[in-house]
Amino acid sequence: MVSACGFHLRGNYLLPEELHEVSLTSFDQYSDLTRNVQKQLRMNGIRQVAPTTVTPSLNLISESLGERTLSLYQNSRAAEKALTYTVIYSVLIPEHDIKTYTTSVNRNYLDNPLTALAKSVERDMIEDEMRTQAAEQILRQMARLKADDTPVGTSIETATLDDDTESKVTTKEVIETMDTSTGNIQ
Repeated sequence: MVSACGFHLRGNYLLPEELHEVSLTSFDQYSDLTRNVQKQLRMNGIRQVAPTTVTPSLNLISESLGERTLSLYQNSRAAEKALTYTVIYSVLIPEHDIKTYTTSVNRNYLDNPLTALAKSVERDMIEDEMRTQAAEQILRQMARLKADDTPVGTSIETATLDDDTESKVTTKEVIETMDTSTGNIQ
C-alpha cells in the first residue's frame, strides 16, 4: 500500500535496466570518494565488473574542494567559511552517448581560531559527509539516466583536445583508456 504512492526507502534508487552491472573507473581507485561510490553501488544491488565494450561504465574523472570566506571577525580573520566539493564524472552506456556530469555539495562552518584543533577535526568530518553526499548524488543521477532511443554506434562524443582540435572517440578507445589508466578492478 505504501509503495503505491511511490514511497521508497531512502537510498534505494530505481536504476535503469542497463545499469544492473557497472564498471567503475576512477582517477584514484583508493580514494574516499571511490570507496563511497562502491558502497552506494553495493547498497543498490549493482554489481561492479571489469570494463568491457558491452558493460556500462561510470568514470570518476576528478574531485575538488573549494573554500571561500563568508564573514570576518573584527581582527580580519575568517569567521565563517563555505566549502564546495565538486565531482566530475561520466557515464557510458554502450551504443549510446557518453554523458558527463558535475555534482557539487556546499557546506558552511564557523572557523573559530581559539579552537583550532576541534575545528580541524570538524572540517575533516564535514569533508567526509560531503563525499558521502556526492556519492549519493551520483547514484541519484544514474537513477534518472535514461539511454537515448537512437543508438550512436561506435562514435560517442566529439572531444576537444588540448590543442583545440576535434576528433571522434570510439567506445573501444574509451574502454582501452579506462583499462590502462585504472588497472584491474577488484
